[in-house]
Amino acid sequence: MSFASPAAIFVSSFIIALSGALMPGPLLAVTVRDTTRQGFVAAPLLVLGHGILEAGLLALLLLGLAEWVRGDVATSVIALAGGAMLFSMAVGMAREVPTLRLDVEWKETTPEAGGSAGRRTGFFRPVLSGIVASISNPYWTIWWATIGLGYLLISRKLGAAGVALFFAGHILADAVWYLFIGFAVSAGRSRFTDRVYRWIVGSCALFLFFFALSFGYFGVTKLFRMW
Repeated sequence: MSFASPAAIFVSSFIIALSGALMPGPLLAVTVRDTTRQGFVAAPLLVLGHGILEAGLLALLLLGLAEWVRGDVATSVIALAGGAMLFSMAVGMAREVPTLRLDVEWKETTPEAGGSAGRRTGFFRPVLSGIVASISNPYWTIWWATIGLGYLLISRKLGAAGVALFFAGHILADAVWYLFIGFAVSAGRSRFTDRVYRWIVGSCALFLFFFALSFGYFGVTKLFRMW
């Protein structure tokens, strides 16, 4: 697969980000907790906080890494590291699929919990919770240091439009998943079973295997071109 086209960058960024978002972590737990207390409105606010953090990190990567990531050696190493990380993710997801479940507490959201509690809590707290939950996850840092940075280098070949498409696909995946979780919590646990969850994660694991090979191929071919 070539990552040179705008469509490829957007779609692959979306799928890989969705694969990462699907795995249980701090942000998932906070989404369930806050949606239970405040109703569905908490979900987009949490995603907003997550997006603010990632937009800030993306800006820092673009500014601080603009010089040393231009070389073919750095690009190859980052691409290979990203491919290894993707492969590790795929293997881990595939192994967990048979027993995977949303191991969080689901509750029916009452009008009182979604209304008065939401008004008392306000809008700032879920945004801050989205930032804190994301940055407290070590996997988030590792993802951006390998996969995220690799994609950034590839997308930069298309200029500002490529970077924008990469980030749009990435944040859209987070929004789709966590808004869906917010809706499922608000509507009731029975609408989203563990079987459906496992099927989605298994499908994403297959995509990750493919992208891992693509990243690896990209890194290896760059190394051979230097020789």
